Amino acid sequence: MSHRSTLTAIPVLILLFLADHSKAQSATDIGWPRQVTKNGSVLLYYQPQIDEWKDYKQLSARMAFSLTPANGRQLLGIASFTCGTLVDKDARTVYLRDLQIPDVRFPQLSADSVKLMEQLFKQLAPSGGEPFSLDRIMADMKQQNQVEQGVPVRNDPPKLFYSSNPAVLLMVEGDPVLAPIEKTNLQFVVNTNWDLFQDKKKKDYYLLLNTGWMTSKALEGSWTPTQSLPKDMSKLPAGGNFDEVKKMVPPPPPSGTVPQVFYSNVPAELILLKGAPVYSRISGTQLLYVANSDNDIFIDDASKTFYILLSGRWFRSAALSGPWTYAGNDLPRDFAKIPASSPKAGVLASVPGTIQASDAVMLAQIPTTAIVNKAEVEAKVNVSYDGDPAFKPIEKTSMEYATNTQDKVIKVGDLYYLCFQAVWFMSTKPTGPWKTADAVPSVIYTIPPSSPVYNVTYVTQTNATPTTVESSSSGGYLGMFIIGMAVGACIAYGTGYYYPPYIYFHPGMPYPIYRPWPCTYGIGAVYNPMRGGWAAGRTVYGPYGAARSSAWYNPATGRYGRSASVQGWYGGRTAASSYNPWTGGYASTRQGHNTYSQWGSSVASRGNQWVQTGHVTTAAGTVSGFRTSSGQAGVVTHGANGTHVRTNNNNVYAGHDGNVYKKNNNGNWSQYGKGGWQQPVGASQSTMHGLGSSDQARRTGQTQTNRFQNSRPAGGRGGGIRRR
Repeated sequence: MSHRSTLTAIPVLILLFLADHSKAQSATDIGWPRQVTKNGSVLLYYQPQIDEWKDYKQLSARMAFSLTPANGRQLLGIASFTCGTLVDKDARTVYLRDLQIPDVRFPQLSADSVKLMEQLFKQLAPSGGEPFSLDRIMADMKQQNQVEQGVPVRNDPPKLFYSSNPAVLLMVEGDPVLAPIEKTNLQFVVNTNWDLFQDKKKKDYYLLLNTGWMTSKALEGSWTPTQSLPKDMSKLPAGGNFDEVKKMVPPPPPSGTVPQVFYSNVPAELILLKGAPVYSRISGTQLLYVANSDNDIFIDDASKTFYILLSGRWFRSAALSGPWTYAGNDLPRDFAKIPASSPKAGVLASVPGTIQASDAVMLAQIPTTAIVNKAEVEAKVNVSYDGDPAFKPIEKTSMEYATNTQDKVIKVGDLYYLCFQAVWFMSTKPTGPWKTADAVPSVIYTIPPSSPVYNVTYVTQTNATPTTVESSSSGGYLGMFIIGMAVGACIAYGTGYYYPPYIYFHPGMPYPIYRPWPCTYGIGAVYNPMRGGWAAGRTVYGPYGAARSSAWYNPATGRYGRSASVQGWYGGRTAASSYNPWTGGYASTRQGHNTYSQWGSSVASRGNQWVQTGHVTTAAGTVSGFRTSSGQAGVVTHGANGTHVRTNNNNVYAGHDGNVYKKNNNGNWSQYGKGGWQQPVGASQSTMHGLGSSDQARRTGQTQTNRFQNSRPAGGRGGGIRRR
């Protein structure tokens, strides 16, 4: 939010910065209060207090301000406003736009004097554009009574293995999908989480672990270490994701303990301890946690019951070896008492009724919005099928979904809708041509969680113009779902349903094409409260995190390829050209990706590109400029001279009763009136309670904003894991 200006008011260096989209940086919340100076008049406005954020797109708020006319005296007032929002959740930033101010009040002025001051206020007032910390808004929203709607996901425990000795989990989803390696007698297993090969003649399997090679006659059989590999292992081609394998040929000398290999033909989980359990007590509770494990394992000392957190779901057992049952609806109350300073504080986001869980649930519902250039996205969309398009009914609906493509194509009546990288398209044919959809049929949002294309129900399309449309995607698109609990809502990773992979045997081709659907377990999904999303992958799950790969055949070159992907809430890290089962998109070699990043800023611009920002720092201070997609522009300066933005003393509030209040340094409140600041007179108990809540929210929002901004790596955002 900044004063209206023309682009010519922005310094030349900033104009050059704004002209180059590729140099646009993610803006940050520059602090509150903020000040605008124009023609000698000064408007100082304080952090808005949120009244409603409807559908997380339309904001209603009020803010306290001081207005000093040129050569006049300072006046304090309250302005109510409404505006639209654009959210860039990766940057935890909200951009306010199309700000409307229907009401301005000056408690100390007579009715006759208000009109002139209201006119001056609106001349100086922000019209939208500046970045606003998402954490500040979320902290304020907690004062509202938010109704959370849980998703009917499945919470059955996954297949679980337990070991207190070194072990790994080998997952081959379904039957092994074997692909030949050219000019060798070897083939590799495509649908697995480890480097797994088979000698075509002897049918022996060879498994590469971090410590060396193991071999077995059968996947589910006994695995033993080996120093003897097929001779053709030395002929592995360069590239094709075999480079890391070639470093282990010939096998290195034996070292360390030989791990046990657990095998599963479905996504599973491994509970792994480093020796006998070592327990550490959590202060103020009867809980202990297992300190010598990467898993989140607890024991309730009162009931001698074990609890484990997997993909955001709690399970209980009388023993670490199981059996395990779902426990999320009646978790012991002591879990909510885990201190924020505890090494296990991260699980609080999955404990019903906690502030951390409330934050995670709200964040999952807030959509990231992109303004999509129709012509440019349409030029980039091409759906390919393995053979003729094949469709399967979506249970409990009249719709069908495409089964032999990695893309999410939904058949609705005689029309086809494609959700591609969080943008909706439509066509009269399953193969296109595809046109950007101005709106999406409501029936699509009735797709149940039991369907592998359920995540597309978290993508909406609105505000269409002849050239653009706004696409919004919330947490469920990337696998972050709200679970309704008896004592509060939480977030979980995945729907809990198992969607078997798709395998296609192309006529005349000796090997199949394998494409997976999203899974809930087997990737080691752990929620990261600081990043607001899921990190995926534990070393025991292999270098690829899970059997979440895609394989393809290129008729032009005759080569078969493989890929692997480790996905998290903010995207992931990939090895080779990789397929993301949630989004249906590919990413280039070892590149992180998220919802809209593959489009490019000229095609789908998010908030930080909708508000192009730049800054230049001199001895006199720092100048920041902004320009919006609707043509608004402005400049703010903080430093020794000129217009400036202040970032301290954010202690003035707009009361619900229409009066202006200030929190003093001694913790007491003052009310502004004709005589200046004085003790609150006639303020109701509800007004004072509301002020206290706003003050607490403002301080919490400031802390969370600082924590997030300080946690971001210098080179960009984190996410994903390393391959080895």
